[in-house]
Amino acid sequence: MTNETSNISRRVTLRVIAAMFALICLAPCLNAQDIVSPYSRLGYGLLNNNATATQRQMGGVGYAMNSSRQINAMNPASYASIDSMTFLFDMGINYAAINLRESGESVNRQGGGLDYITIQVPICSFIGASAGLVPYSTVGYAFGTELGDNASSIRQGNGGLNQAYLGVGISPFKGFSVGANVSYLFGTITHDVMTTPTGSTTALFEQVMQVRDYNLLIGAQYHFRPVDDHMISLGLTYTPSKSLLGHTWVTKYDMVNDVTNNNNNTIIKADTVVARTNMRNNFTTPESWGAGIGYRWSNKLYIEADFTYQPWAKAKFLEMKNFASSKFADRWQAGIGVQYTPKQRGSYMERVNYRIGAFYNRDYIMVGDNNVRDLGVSCGFGFPAPMSKTIINLGFEYRHRQAHPNPLLKENHFNVTLSVNFNEMWFFKRRIN
Repeated sequence: MTNETSNISRRVTLRVIAAMFALICLAPCLNAQDIVSPYSRLGYGLLNNNATATQRQMGGVGYAMNSSRQINAMNPASYASIDSMTFLFDMGINYAAINLRESGESVNRQGGGLDYITIQVPICSFIGASAGLVPYSTVGYAFGTELGDNASSIRQGNGGLNQAYLGVGISPFKGFSVGANVSYLFGTITHDVMTTPTGSTTALFEQVMQVRDYNLLIGAQYHFRPVDDHMISLGLTYTPSKSLLGHTWVTKYDMVNDVTNNNNNTIIKADTVVARTNMRNNFTTPESWGAGIGYRWSNKLYIEADFTYQPWAKAKFLEMKNFASSKFADRWQAGIGVQYTPKQRGSYMERVNYRIGAFYNRDYIMVGDNNVRDLGVSCGFGFPAPMSKTIINLGFEYRHRQAHPNPLLKENHFNVTLSVNFNEMWFFKRRIN
């Protein structure tokens, strides 16, 4: 490698690092708008599946996906596919424009922020390791209702659960790999219910759920070539059920308006903890199964189909004082995704990765006797950085969510995802001419 080429590569690397720091600085500003969905007030909120921006552009698939140039936290067995001299860093942000429709009325909301951060490094030629921060669930909503002619109620909530994980993947023999992620599951979810009777003191009930626990994800992959330039890959993941560790409590606040102040500020008179309990044996999550099959033709075309199943109907979720209990149903999701790259060494547009996908999800959340379902389509592009293996991923997703058979609230989400997949041979000693 010439000195000129080395300098160009170094400048590109520094620019990519600067872009990633810019994303980190931007993320807190976007997180200020965290309204997600009124459906997220139930259970632990809306669930995520560890998908990166690349995988979201392909319908959220990834159980069978393995690549030396991409991090796949959905199946830790994929870590063993990393090149022995490569360092990977992937960070993504997202922005969502949301339209809510109910009883002929329409409301628009916005939200977004930092989505995930992951890194991956080789241990040796057949072992890879990864670490990162990925979301487990998201809560964000605010709405009000009239309680007859004499009172009104306002409900709002925010927060969610996150996973800081460390994982290892190993390939004991060619074509087969196994791996595991051990995660620290943490986060705080807050739900507020404010009731205002006419001519009376406002009462605010606040439920806080604070989780501090661990989680485990086990995965396996197998791939083979039936003929040259054609590869079939199979993937399987499993997460055991568990009783969550942490605490949850409900606090009552009495609130009055300060009539002596022209701004009419609300002041809190008193607070009382009306309920408190340990989460162990009262709040649980079910086991989770994921399976996928992928097909790769040369280095141009990749197609994958995935299926996820979680028996949430068996999970426990204790009803707290002044807050309605959540009813769960078994969750399953199916997705399919395609990636096409015209030429690995062609012109710039021929080296771009073109992606498209679709999914259908019957969620674990129930509203009365109604299941909550969502379906969506996605697409995106992977733009290669000049003189580097780094990829800039830009994706778009449309998601429609509503209850069934009674549609109740209808949601339309338009999501934009942006990520930098930093890919460099940090462990390669360049030759100096």
